[in-house]
Amino acid sequence: MPLERFIPFRKRDVANLCEGLLSHDSAVFRTFSTLLVSRIHYQYHEQLEALKNSYSHFDPNKDTRELQPSNERVRKQNQKAFAKGFASLLNAANFEKVTDDDLEAALNEESLFKVRLAVSFDDFEDVVFYRRGDSIKTETVRTFFGLRKKQVSFTNYDKVAVYITFKDEAYFKEKGQTPVTFKPGSTIVKLFQNVPKADLEMLFPNSEVKMRPLDKLIISASAAIGGTVVLVTKLGASLLLMASFLAFWLGFKDDEVELTKQSLITFGIGMGVFGSFIFKEWTKFKNRKIRFMKALSDNLYFKNLDNNAGVFHTLIDAAEEEDSKEALLAYTFLLKCSRVSSEGSAAFCKMQSDSEIAAGGMTLANLDSAIETYFLEELNCALDFDVTDAIEKLVSMQLVEQNGDVFVARTLKDAVKILDDFWDNIYQPV
Repeated sequence: MPLERFIPFRKRDVANLCEGLLSHDSAVFRTFSTLLVSRIHYQYHEQLEALKNSYSHFDPNKDTRELQPSNERVRKQNQKAFAKGFASLLNAANFEKVTDDDLEAALNEESLFKVRLAVSFDDFEDVVFYRRGDSIKTETVRTFFGLRKKQVSFTNYDKVAVYITFKDEAYFKEKGQTPVTFKPGSTIVKLFQNVPKADLEMLFPNSEVKMRPLDKLIISASAAIGGTVVLVTKLGASLLLMASFLAFWLGFKDDEVELTKQSLITFGIGMGVFGSFIFKEWTKFKNRKIRFMKALSDNLYFKNLDNNAGVFHTLIDAAEEEDSKEALLAYTFLLKCSRVSSEGSAAFCKMQSDSEIAAGGMTLANLDSAIETYFLEELNCALDFDVTDAIEKLVSMQLVEQNGDVFVARTLKDAVKILDDFWDNIYQPV
């Protein structure tokens, strides 16, 4: 299983970890950390406003009016802009795109909660799934009508984001279908937690509960046995009367069948019993399907985290957290390596070459390896640190200098001054 870019620790914990590595500069580092996180927050606030503006043109839950209603062309343009921005946001939050092979496997594998679903993919204009944090979990499931327990291992996704755009109204009219649960041409965005890979299909908004072959067999066998018993015990006389009447009517029997009041009552009772049996079996089928639908809704109720506009509000916070953690770690490890190299020890940066130690900096590969090794050895956490994204942000903020392939962190005092100057000059008078 490939390593995740997601850092499974809170931003506050990572900041405390970094502060501990630079213990003799704790007060200055806390100021630096506050300024750095505030600047990243400001950048994501701008991204949030852009997403809100583009999504407002097709938000199914909006409660505001438009001064100038947008036409179809404007709506399509904003849908494309939102899709691009949303994908960028998910990447920043360290989500990975779910491949077509994963979706195909989900549709073919048996659901863990024993519900078979059918999805009409033709209803969608665009479908994209993203996931973050996957692990192998084990659960106990009951088989053979609950008489046997079995341990099942499966791949579980900690977070799953769903982006779906439905086809326009003309498509559904041509199909002869009037959607009730969604609006044609709309875009829905959802966020779920703790979703087994085999159950990804339950996240589709148009999924329908279908009977599994085993359920059909159980119901059919029950109906066949019950029907045989009813025919033999309740409908014997009625069937004989009907057979005699048909034989006389078709000319296979010469003796006329006498329909007495008693025989008609017997026949009526028999047909009533048979109709009652059919209704009972049909009700049993419907109740079983309702139980499956309840199992589906119960799972979705506890797995759903957010919907539509609320999703990218949540993801903005997640992306901001990831960027802050990455930037704090990259800067701290570069600064620590600069310190130990000046003190004549390379113990902290054992992945560096002599020339890099002399320069007081690190290459991307060695910085990446140093952070991943530290997390694995000190915190028992294997991850794929996104060093490129972290360094690009630090260089753009002028907190890290690049000398060829080597990157060197500015001193804490210089970094604090640079960040403080940014806030002092963020808005210039016209």
